[in-house]
Parts: sequence; structure tokens; C-alpha cells
Amino acid sequence: MTVPLLSPPLGLRAADLSIAGDCERISEFVRGQAGGTPFHLPAWSLAVARGCGQRSHTLIVERADGGIEGVLPMTEIRSRLFGRALVSNGFAVGGGILASNDTAAGVLAEAGWALALKLGVSSLELRGGVVPGGDWIAEEGAYLGFTRPLAVSDEAELMAIPRKQRAEVRKALAPDLDVSVGSGKADREAHYAVYAESVRNLGTPVFPAKLFACVLDAFGDDADILTIRSAGKPVASVLSLYHGGIVYPYWGGGTVEARALRANDRMYFALMSHARARGCATFDFGRSKVGTGPAAFKKNWGFEGVPLRYAKRVKPGETPREINPLSPKYRLQVDLWKKLPLRLANMIGPHIAKGLG
Repeated sequence: MTVPLLSPPLGLRAADLSIAGDCERISEFVRGQAGGTPFHLPAWSLAVARGCGQRSHTLIVERADGGIEGVLPMTEIRSRLFGRALVSNGFAVGGGILASNDTAAGVLAEAGWALALKLGVSSLELRGGVVPGGDWIAEEGAYLGFTRPLAVSDEAELMAIPRKQRAEVRKALAPDLDVSVGSGKADREAHYAVYAESVRNLGTPVFPAKLFACVLDAFGDDADILTIRSAGKPVASVLSLYHGGIVYPYWGGGTVEARALRANDRMYFALMSHARARGCATFDFGRSKVGTGPAAFKKNWGFEGVPLRYAKRVKPGETPREINPLSPKYRLQVDLWKKLPLRLANMIGPHIAKGLG
């Protein structure tokens, strides 16, 4: 989609992520913006498209000299169970409009909605970034984001954790647990086995293994897996992204045995140490729904929850899609999923989860 210059010197077009030059220029722009995240990068858009079979769309606003002023990465989600939508960005907790000025942001907002109408989808979801005015609905208060600086050493990190949780972390350091970091075949298999069991126990379907593989391949050295093993068996594992001096532990979980071993505590403390050694200065613990156990867990570690602001635009007369597993609408399905044999859940889950976005 290419249009003439809107109002000199800005122009709008759809980026072609199959062209290395477009990807490189967008990546450079994202890395130069304070609000840029891994989820704005072409690497993320390409990985989720390949890993889940969904379609990626990226709009950019450029100056006449070719310099980028704004980017809007979107995933076109298609699901028989959950309907269709444009999401910025798909399978991410962040994304949305990333622009260096209000004019570019406004152009991207309207262009994104025009694309949604052209594709025949009923809604466009912006998970972060600029919240446009007009017919856009601002959503704030449902989710909290948890971020804080990393301390200068392991001991200083322990002291930064509130006393009660600090005692739990110290206990987690005592057992004979092994820590490994990598992104090879063994790391991927261990992570998927642990993560799949973890989400089954929570009552939600697991994403396709291909999604994790595509993300690791696309991000290269900017992604890895940290796994905790007890007597050689993986009991906790997390796939993390690294961007702009920030570590994002994104897909993590533990087995039933992990709780007694405090393996999750060991995992996150080890990740803090590993990220610090990589030169990271900030730990982004991700988002959690207000009033949930994960939100309380992160607060116990000394992270203050900050309300996240999202935006959504929906066709008149249409109902926004609902994919939140905490919704009463899905209570029965969640309870039933928890009881599924793990092998069966792992067979069925990816076909459902790839349509969640």
C-alpha cells in the first residue's frame, strides 16, 4: 500500500519485511526511540507470522529524504474460535504506535484503522504506545507493568528484594539445582516441556513450539533460554529477550515440582545475574492482570506495578473480541483444560493458541 505524500514532508507506506533494507531501517528507528520494544522490531513480526501462520503488516511514515518518523507493526489474527482482529503487536504485551512526533502518530493511527476496514476485521488493538483520540477507546487499569533497575551485584540484588521474598530466594539458592543458558536443541526442548506443563496447569493452551523456535532464530544473540534442572530434570525455564539494555523474561514457567524446590525463584534470580553480566541495566517483569497471583508475586520481588494504557477501535455495532482467560466467559473451559492429560493438551493447544494473538 503506497500513497502520495500526505502533507510534506511526510509520506506513508506499507513496509515489505521480505526486503532486508526495510527491516534494517525499521530496526534502527525502533532502537533509537525511548519507547521502542522488541515487539516493534521486524524480527518479532516475522517470527510470529512464521510461527503461528498469521499475517504481518507494518506501516511506516517517512520523510522525503527517506528517514523514518514512525512505525506501526500489526498482526492480522484469524481464528475460528476468537474471530479476526488486527493487533499491535500480535502475541506480544507491547507494541502500538511508535513515532517521533504527533503528526506521524496521527497518520499511523488513521492508516492502521483504514487497513483494518480494508481487511474486513472488526477491531484494531494497540498494546502500548500512543493512545489516539476520536473514536479510539483508551483501556487503562486492567493490566500492570513491572519494571525496575537491576542492582550492581548479586548481593545488592538480594538486598533490593523485600525481606520476606529475600528469605525465599536465599532458600532457593541452597538446593542442588543446576542453571544453564542457551538456545540450542536441548534448551528448546526443555523449555517447551516445562512451559507446556505450566500453562496446562493454569488452564490455558500452549503456543506452537514453532513460535518459540522462530523467535529464537529471528532474535539470534538477543534471545536465550535459562533453565533450572533438579537431578537432571528441567523444572523451570524462561525464554527471554534483550533490547536496549533491558531483559524481558517473556515465556517462563515451572513444573509441579518447581514449587517445593523454589525453582522459579532460583530462575528469576539467576536471570537477573545473567542479564547483568550481559550488560543489562533494567529487568522488565512483564505485565500481569490487576489482583492476580502473578501480580502479587512480582510485587513481592520489589516491583511496583504501573498501570498500562492500551487502545482499541471497534466497528460500530460490533463487539470486541474477548480472549482473556480470566473472563467468567471461559471459566468452565479453563477448569476443564487443567484436567486434560498433558499429551492431549499439547496436541490440541497449539491449534487454539495460534489464534489468540
